[in-house]
Amino acid sequence: MTQTPARTALVTGSSGFIGFHLCQRLLADGFRVIGVDNLSDYYEVSLKERRQAMLCQTPGFTVINDSVETPGLMMGLFAEHRPDVVVHLAAQAGVRYSIENPRSYLESNIIGTFEILEAARAHPPAHMLLASTSSAFGANTKMPYAETDRADHQMSFYAATKKATESMAHSYAHLFGLPVTMFRFFTVYGPWGRPDMALFKFTKAILAGEPIDVYNFGDMKRDFTYVTDLVEAIRLLIDAAPVRPADGVVPEGDSLSPVAPWRVVNIGNSDAVQLTDFIAAIEAATGRTATRNLMPMQAGDVPATWADASLLRSLTGYAPKTRVPEGVKAFVDWYRDYYGV
Repeated sequence: MTQTPARTALVTGSSGFIGFHLCQRLLADGFRVIGVDNLSDYYEVSLKERRQAMLCQTPGFTVINDSVETPGLMMGLFAEHRPDVVVHLAAQAGVRYSIENPRSYLESNIIGTFEILEAARAHPPAHMLLASTSSAFGANTKMPYAETDRADHQMSFYAATKKATESMAHSYAHLFGLPVTMFRFFTVYGPWGRPDMALFKFTKAILAGEPIDVYNFGDMKRDFTYVTDLVEAIRLLIDAAPVRPADGVVPEGDSLSPVAPWRVVNIGNSDAVQLTDFIAAIEAATGRTATRNLMPMQAGDVPATWADASLLRSLTGYAPKTRVPEGVKAFVDWYRDYYGV
C-alpha cells in the first residue's frame, strides 16, 4: 500500500512563543516543518534558542535563522520546499515598542509579508494562514468583536501594520487565487510565553517581591487565550481553506471575501476577563500578594478586547476552553521550573 507523503508546512517565527507550540503540534501530527526565525533580540534570545533546540531534536524539523524580509529568502525556500501549508507568525510585536521603533514594524511586518506573498504567488501553497491581531479592531467599542465589524481606526502603528497585511493578503488572494486565512489573536498566554507580556512580567515581579505596573488603574479587560487552545484552532483552520464564492454571495456572519478565497477569523476565548481578576489568578498560583503600582493607560492601548469566536466554531467545531486560573497556574509552574524559582 502506497503511503501518503507527509505534508510540508513552512512556519515563520518558529522559535517564537506561538510558533514553537505550533511547530510541536504539526510535527506530532506528522508534518514536515520548515521553520524560519531570525532570533531577534526584542526579548531574551536564550529563550528562543531553547525553544529552537527542543524543536531541532524532532525528526522532520528544519530551521533557517534569517529574517523573512531578507530579499529572495522566502522565494528560495518556497522554490526548494514547495510547502503545502504556510503559517506566517513572524512579526515585530508589541504596542509600546511600535512607538519607539516604528521602522522595525515596517520592515518585519509589511516588507516581510510582501516577500512571503510574492513567494506564494510564484509557488502557490494549498493554504496560507497569516497572523493578525485583535488590535486591528482599534477604537471599536461594540463588543464582542466580530470579524464582520469594520476595523478602520487602529490605535498603534503595530496594529496598523497588521491591518495592512490583511489588505495586502486579500489583494493577492483576489489576483492570484491564493487561499488565505487571516487570524486575529486575542491576548495569548501560557508556558514558554513572551517576557514582554503582562503574565510573564507580573509573575517575575511577584515572585521577586517587586511591585507590578497596572495600567488604566486596573480597569482593563482582555480575552485571554491559552496557547494550546490557540494552536488547536490554527491546526483545525489549516484544513478549512476558504473558497471564493462563485456567485459572490457570502453567508451571514462569515468574513469570507465575495471576490477572493480570503477570510479573517478571530481566535479567542470569548470571555472578557478583568485585569484585576487575572492578577488574582497569578497571586493564587504563586501564593504571593502583588504590590500594585497603579498607572494611567499606555499610549496606543485599548481598555478592552473581547472576541466573538462563533465563526471559528462554525468552521471547525472548536471553541477554546481553558479557563484563566488553570492556564495561569500552568504558566507559573513552567516559570518556576525554567528559572529555578
